[in-house]
Amino acid sequence: MNSQPIGFMDSGVGGLTVAKEVIAKLPNESVIYFGDEARLPYGEKSQTEIQTFATQIADFLVKKQIKLLVVACNTATAQALPLLKQHLSIPVIGVIDPGSQLAITTTRNNRIGVIATNGTVNSHAYENELKHLDQNAAVFSLGCPRFIPMVEDGNYHSSADQAIVDMDVKPILQNDIDTLIMGCTHYPIMRSLIQNAVGPKIKLVDPGLAVSDQVIEILDELDLHAPLDHQATYQFYTTGSVDNFVKIAQDWLQTTISAQHVNLNELEESLND
Repeated sequence: MNSQPIGFMDSGVGGLTVAKEVIAKLPNESVIYFGDEARLPYGEKSQTEIQTFATQIADFLVKKQIKLLVVACNTATAQALPLLKQHLSIPVIGVIDPGSQLAITTTRNNRIGVIATNGTVNSHAYENELKHLDQNAAVFSLGCPRFIPMVEDGNYHSSADQAIVDMDVKPILQNDIDTLIMGCTHYPIMRSLIQNAVGPKIKLVDPGLAVSDQVIEILDELDLHAPLDHQATYQFYTTGSVDNFVKIAQDWLQTTISAQHVNLNELEESLND
């Protein structure tokens, strides 16, 4: 048994889509969430920058005594997961492998689409993993860089927002896909807009669902579950605007939260300690 918290890191609020699934399935587990909104979007950053950011955040969370780290960001998973696994002494989970496995079990015609940041698309991480799982899978990837700023600004409700999503996902619909991976953890927050854009016949895959199952497997395997009667606590940190973070987080989690601001100097000092 271990009552230490599970850590989540993302470039912003998107990773809350993963944390929400874990909280729902493991209500006795404490959570510490870190959103690096001051430096998003990660999808337009270099691998060196992303690895630096991810290491800084991981060290910050380890100092908070987390027992497991979930890299709830597709770009950081693609660019920094091996480094983090080598750097940390605790288990580290990414989102790409679980999401790919779920897509393979979902598709019926083996034609899978991936929408993600340009950084994730250019890394070919989803394509490589999907091909590894099934060499016959046909994978079609599309960068949708406008979606993260829309989510971070709360613009995922209006008809104007729908029009942008319709326009941006249209190219991938020409490939006769039957399954579409939402390859950025921000995207499930605008799931209804994406589903409307692709139509009811295409099944959306949210990697967060698969990640929560992998978290449970690791907790089982390493006997890291918190006691069933443990009173879970939730802490949220952001390098950006606390007000903006709280607004989106409460809308998505459907509960009242508070968050603390972390300045970038504190993160840099954390890496140098």
